[in-house]
Amino acid sequence: MKIYTYDNSFEGLLTAVFECYRRKDFPVDICSRAGEQRYLFVESVHIETDPKKAERVWKGIQDKLSGRNKQLLFYAFLSEEQGIEMKIYRFLRRLFSGHFNLETDYGDSDVLYLTQTSQKVKKEAMRMLQFIRFQRTKDGMYFCGIEPRYDVIPMVLNHYQKRFADQKWLIYDIKRNYGIYYDKDKAEEVEISKKQFNTYNGQVKQALLDEGEDFYQKLWRSYFKHVSIEERKNLRLQRQHMPRRFWRYLPEKQMEG
Repeated sequence: MKIYTYDNSFEGLLTAVFECYRRKDFPVDICSRAGEQRYLFVESVHIETDPKKAERVWKGIQDKLSGRNKQLLFYAFLSEEQGIEMKIYRFLRRLFSGHFNLETDYGDSDVLYLTQTSQKVKKEAMRMLQFIRFQRTKDGMYFCGIEPRYDVIPMVLNHYQKRFADQKWLIYDIKRNYGIYYDKDKAEEVEISKKQFNTYNGQVKQALLDEGEDFYQKLWRSYFKHVSIEERKNLRLQRQHMPRRFWRYLPEKQMEG
């Protein structure tokens, strides 16, 4: 019995799937290096990520899935749910074996789970687009620190590259300790070791903010306060549209304590 371990990237998972076929193996699990600690008496085989092998598997997926589901497995992977790798692997074995109408075979627990999980991840990405608030720093960069439930920064990257193509910005995932920095030309993944922002609410240290940033945040809080009608406040409805876990990142909610 074997488990395959990989570097926790989607390319790494696809490489592991490629190796399963090449070696004619059916591992008992595919997991990140950290996940192998769950196993004591099973042979562990680490698979090094190979972009070419991953691309071959990805092309095969794209050829077989319908348009609306071409990103299904990638979105499900971003959920980081325990055991997601084997669900994806079993799905791919059925997909590549030519199973008819696999995408809508909700009687299969893996298909149902991957579909539902993908929808949850897409919903979280939409919330990111709604609740991201940038802060302008003294060096002219726009920064946002946030902690999404799932690893959805890759899903919103294209939107911000198009919308703020003429600005330098950094969106940082506080929970996963990585971010995407855009320098007006290209986007790259970064990791900040010395954090100049509050790791609870993503607020940049006051000394690093652009002089006008604090003024605009106060102006926004004042605007939000005056357009809110106290008699019509519906906290239950508000939480449905704006989950409480996002409040600490929003200047308009910070004034409420």
